[in-house]
Amino acid sequence: MIEYTALRKKPRDLLALTGLSRREFDELLEAFEESLQLPSTRPKKRQRAVGGGRKAALPTAADKLLFILVYVKTYPLQTVQAQLFGMSQPSANRYIRTLLPVLAQALDRLGVMPEREGSALARREHRQGEPRDLILDGLERRRQRPKEPKIQAVHYSGKKKAHTDKNVVVIDSRSKRVSFLSPTCPGSVHDKKVAEQARIRYPRKTILRSDLGLLGYCSNAGVHLQPKKSPRARS
Repeated sequence: MIEYTALRKKPRDLLALTGLSRREFDELLEAFEESLQLPSTRPKKRQRAVGGGRKAALPTAADKLLFILVYVKTYPLQTVQAQLFGMSQPSANRYIRTLLPVLAQALDRLGVMPEREGSALARREHRQGEPRDLILDGLERRRQRPKEPKIQAVHYSGKKKAHTDKNVVVIDSRSKRVSFLSPTCPGSVHDKKVAEQARIRYPRKTILRSDLGLLGYCSNAGVHLQPKKSPRARS
């Protein structure tokens, strides 16, 4: 069973399971504990005396944060997640539904949650102060194949040869922070179309980098860098 008290002494394992170093985990833990105390995340009024009922499988805030970070990082089946943390599958499901909003609130407190409105990205980046060097790219992730043939066709990505969902992200090339995350689209939608539908606004002095999947994309960035398509070899 995974426990934070043991894992904190193994920084490599902690990084592999959560994607965070010990310092980053402790920084996030402080905001996570504050979010746990919010009225919207507190458990309902007790119906039993203190000490009654089963003991919590995740007794501390650090264990709760470790649990939800492992789930988000590796995305295992809930049965697997339950076995890793010594609980039943229904308990794992309950913890996941409870802790995901708490994690989102903690990340928002630290100011690392990506912007979801394209028109608001410029204002957010302006607050950073320095000229931005951003990367725009499309990301696809596999999904379960839909049962209906029409929906299958919508989600089928010819590029990945699989059924996928797609998002467009904007990443700061220096800090590696995800600045913007677009709404989710079916895998058959082209990267350029997803970016255009998001209506992303960039600061004027931004250097924007993108690949050929966004060829023809027009932005208000100061400089837009794209690789040139190599000419076809003559037969």
